[in-house]
Amino acid sequence: MKIFDRYILKAHAGPLFFGFFTIMFVFITSFLTRFIDRLVGRGLDFGVMVEMILLQSAWMVSLALPMSVLISTVMAFGNLTNSSEITVMRSGGISIYRLAIPVLVGSLLLAAGDERFNNVLLPEANYRANVLLSDITRLKPAFAVNQGTFSDIIKGYSLMVRKVDSSTGKLEGVLMYDRGRPDVRTVVTAESGRIAFTPDYRYLVMILENGQIHELLLPGMDRYRRISFSRHRYVFEASGYGFERTDSRKGQRGGGDLSAGELLEVGNELRARADACQRTISTDIESLGRQVHQIRQSPQGALRAEPSSRTNLPVAGAVQLTERKIEKLASAIDELDNFRQQYYSTMIDYHKKFSLAFACVAFSLVGIPLGVMARRGGFGVGAALSLLFFVLYWALMIGGEKIAKTGLLTPGVWVWIPDILLATIGISMLYRLNRSITGSTR
Repeated sequence: MKIFDRYILKAHAGPLFFGFFTIMFVFITSFLTRFIDRLVGRGLDFGVMVEMILLQSAWMVSLALPMSVLISTVMAFGNLTNSSEITVMRSGGISIYRLAIPVLVGSLLLAAGDERFNNVLLPEANYRANVLLSDITRLKPAFAVNQGTFSDIIKGYSLMVRKVDSSTGKLEGVLMYDRGRPDVRTVVTAESGRIAFTPDYRYLVMILENGQIHELLLPGMDRYRRISFSRHRYVFEASGYGFERTDSRKGQRGGGDLSAGELLEVGNELRARADACQRTISTDIESLGRQVHQIRQSPQGALRAEPSSRTNLPVAGAVQLTERKIEKLASAIDELDNFRQQYYSTMIDYHKKFSLAFACVAFSLVGIPLGVMARRGGFGVGAALSLLFFVLYWALMIGGEKIAKTGLLTPGVWVWIPDILLATIGISMLYRLNRSITGSTR
């Protein structure tokens, strides 16, 4: 490596580490602000709390590294410009493209490391964090209950508790909406209660004391019933309600707990299921079309029961059979839509493993001309410009994910659009900057 390249990279090293740890500090502080009340005062060991914070900080690294690359590039080239070193280098015949080579090579190496982190360490960290949270929840089910806000920890219910005693698990000021019966609006209130698992962890038991059950019949709202109780017990199945038993099998992992290869396997399986479902729907539509045609052609509106049968169904039977076909077709369409949504979500997670890593290169392309044009350097300018472009990048990423889930184009196109757009902006800015300095297109 030439002395010139080492000098450029050395100018980036300090801002890179400083920006990375500063961003990580901001992320971790934000996390603690939201979740510290769920960790402290719950009777958990200090080591368990530290482990939870470290595991939860893994996903922050994949975001902090590209952003720190942008910060370090802007700051380094800003300082070099402010000290007139860029001018000296340019007067010595060194083009802006030559100045960018060591930075781009370094960003490529960081992108490769970030990709390995996203595919090897991050899935395992996410899985261990979920397992640890599940273990804590089994030890203290009240851990999953938020104070003063509604939560959907129990499927079909919205639960809010005014106060949770972390030492005893006692709930005070319980308010619960039952959303499992669409024809009845049910509200349950209680002065106090407790929540716990059965010894085999298969069921979650909630015991409420001194409360009332209010029921209002919908949609007419013409019947109302109130039931008072001194003690009332609810029993829920534990699976699917945020209280999962620890399972080390990969089949129990979600999208964030899988590597790119595993996500691709899941995506291929979902696509195969969707294709099979699509073929079934096409066959059912053709069958339904033939049945409708038979009904229209028959003077009595009758329908042949089976293709090989010579007996005809009466009008009522023909209508019922057609309705069953339509219901089956509607169910198959819903199943197809579900498979497609899962496929889109899985492929979005797959492409994000690589697009977030490549963002290091895209941000370095943007950061070089921004640093030269800023001319003042410093962490404040670097952080402000970096935050602006990172917000733009993240907004494009979120918007692209939402569009990708609709099935418009492939998920890979929308996930990679932010990187392609920022890289294009960076290359265009470098080209304009080189022309403004040299007065030519060299």
